[in-house]
Amino acid sequence: MSGVSDSVLVPDEAPFINIIDPSFDFDAPELVDARERHWFASTPMGLLALRYAETQELMRDRRLIHDGAAFLAQSGIVDGPIYDWYVPMIGNRHGEDHTRLRGLVNKVFTPRTVNRLRPFIRATATTLAERLAAREECEFVEEFATPLPLTVMSELLGVPSSDYETFRGWTADIGLVFTIGHGGDIPRRVAAAVVGLTGYVEQLMADKLARPGEDLISELVLAQEGDSRVSRAELVNLIVTLAFGAFDTTRHQLSNAMVTFAEHPDQWAVLGSRPELAERAVEEIIRWRPSATVIFRFVAEDFEFHGAPLVAGTFVMACVPTAQRDPRAFPGGHVFDITVARDAGVLQFGGGIYHCLGAALARTELGEALPVLAARLGAPSVIGPVTWRPPLGIYGPEALHLRFGQD
Repeated sequence: MSGVSDSVLVPDEAPFINIIDPSFDFDAPELVDARERHWFASTPMGLLALRYAETQELMRDRRLIHDGAAFLAQSGIVDGPIYDWYVPMIGNRHGEDHTRLRGLVNKVFTPRTVNRLRPFIRATATTLAERLAAREECEFVEEFATPLPLTVMSELLGVPSSDYETFRGWTADIGLVFTIGHGGDIPRRVAAAVVGLTGYVEQLMADKLARPGEDLISELVLAQEGDSRVSRAELVNLIVTLAFGAFDTTRHQLSNAMVTFAEHPDQWAVLGSRPELAERAVEEIIRWRPSATVIFRFVAEDFEFHGAPLVAGTFVMACVPTAQRDPRAFPGGHVFDITVARDAGVLQFGGGIYHCLGAALARTELGEALPVLAARLGAPSVIGPVTWRPPLGIYGPEALHLRFGQD
């Protein structure tokens, strides 16, 4: 990992947080203490923004950019399949290049596309919830959190049901790219997923071009055929990115919701009796235990920001969980309450030109699934150790054993 430039630090004010320590946890009291001392902390990787207002401002500031090559270089990756996929992805493009690719997606991935999926999402969630109701215990990640977004993503993209299991492994592993700095077997798993998913998408695109269907890949392929500004390689990269983005974050957010409701069974009862609170419950779940814990940026040019001189090349991270409980933006935000209307919006999906393309779909899946579960099942309780992903990046349980109370 690269270090922090000394010019970024404010030694007398800014605390230090070792976010790469294996024991680091976003629920650690030291993060709250650090937030009250200063708007940011220094870390072994770069600056960590802790307060809501400054974080939101930074995420919208065009002097901060995504830099895929610099991000991977921190972990020693300068070539290979991960590099070839991650560096040119849409989120790492800037200016007209970014606008050009986003324009193609915006043509076909519309609010109408998402709303058209609502009955399918509700029906799938109901079927899965009925299976859970027939059992005393379940492994929630395997039996609900994974199959729901996997099935929805496949329906959206036009992936045949016979390919679900193969597709699932790749899309889960490719999402580990944001935790690649933890090393171990993560780089190998991400590289294998990139290779497998890229090859699969290329074949699927060829099939859709020959026999178009009513799915997003068919529409994107046909749109690209009529838009010479977007190359075939760019479209492959875009679809690979959409595939993991439409799956991994949502499955972890669903599991995070269950952990949270297990800690707050009274709130589960409220949602079960008041399904009209679904939209508010989704925002509160994302605020309280987001599946995207850190948003990454790099400083593109020297400037001063709220007393901190930011030097070009500095790695800047938004500490989403801490900022989303900042009492300056969320009065009473130290309490999880789905009945409260919050004035500030969540940060998880980024902001400005980098706002997540899949935010509406993720919210829709959660908004349809959570009321179905709460209406059919009693409050969840965790009945065994929870296996978590590494905390930086996309975060949530990898295994979550639950027992639901009587409805």
